[in-house]
Amino acid sequence: MDFMIVMAAAEAEAGSQGLTQALGLSGSELLINSGAFLILVALLAKFVFPPLIRSIDKRRETIEAGLVQAKKSQEAAEKAEKQVEALLVEARKEADEVIARGHKEAADMVAAAEDKAKQRADQIVSDARAQLGVEVTKARAALKKDTMHLVALATEKVIAEKLDAKQDAKLVEAAIAQERA
Repeated sequence: MDFMIVMAAAEAEAGSQGLTQALGLSGSELLINSGAFLILVALLAKFVFPPLIRSIDKRRETIEAGLVQAKKSQEAAEKAEKQVEALLVEARKEADEVIARGHKEAADMVAAAEDKAKQRADQIVSDARAQLGVEVTKARAALKKDTMHLVALATEKVIAEKLDAKQDAKLVEAAIAQERA
């Protein structure tokens, strides 16, 4: 409020005395103050403003370089992200191939084991048949021998004389041949 009163009083006085006298300044003081102001501006322009402007320019350049570097970093990060994604896709593909190969190898191993087991079973059956054939042949030979022995004994009893082994074998062979016919 007081400021307004002072301003109003200054305006009233300015009308009659002039602006410089209303503000409490004389013409020489105004000239000295203007010169001092111009000297201050010249000193500021010569010694303060250039380093300040250089500092501001340097800061602006640093910020711009930082923005450029940030943009490059962002582009590099995006590129790296794409590469990582491509590597992940490739790794998944390779993993799928390894799994498929593993399944195929496992199936091949099972098939090979089944074939080997079948061959082994066939070999066992074949060996068993051969062994059975040998056993049957042995059994027939033993049966023939026992039959010949029994026929010889029966013949001895019938003819009541003892035959030697040669005569025994001839009689048995003759009896078996007659029986088969």
